[in-house]
Amino acid sequence: MTATSERVDLRESPLGVDEVTAHVRRPGAGAIAVFLGVVRDESEGRAVTRLEYSAYASMAKREMVAIASEIERELEGVRVSVVHRVGSLDIGDLAIACAASAPHRAEAFQACRELVDRIKARVPIWKREWGPDGAAWVGWVDARCAGHGHGHDHGSPTGNELPNSNKRL
Repeated sequence: MTATSERVDLRESPLGVDEVTAHVRRPGAGAIAVFLGVVRDESEGRAVTRLEYSAYASMAKREMVAIASEIERELEGVRVSVVHRVGSLDIGDLAIACAASAPHRAEAFQACRELVDRIKARVPIWKREWGPDGAAWVGWVDARCAGHGHGHDHGSPTGNELPNSNKRL
């Protein structure tokens, strides 16, 4: 996966805000809202040293395109663009870059938020956090323990198994 000129993309190479804003900039747009998801060094009190994103790439991209099209149909005058990283990301790297333009700021903000929220809810991209105590998939509860009252999540002991959830970001 390499950098492209597409308004929706999934790739391993670094992201930039200019590429998503270029896809939504136009004379009728009085507002451009941008969201940048950045890798941070802590999550729920646990130190994070890097993230690793995995995806079912063809399905993920297809769903991202569908989401972008939905939002553009639902909100008149809106145009959106999104690029999501996969692979290993360091602290400070951009994981996702989203932009939405509209004639007015309210619609641009709404479209950008909808874009991020729908991608998080529906796109098959999984996040694994790495820290001093090893790796853990985000949003994954071991199906063998779910509903058994253990009161804890079972992350992957080796960090190599795939999660059974599509929670991410």
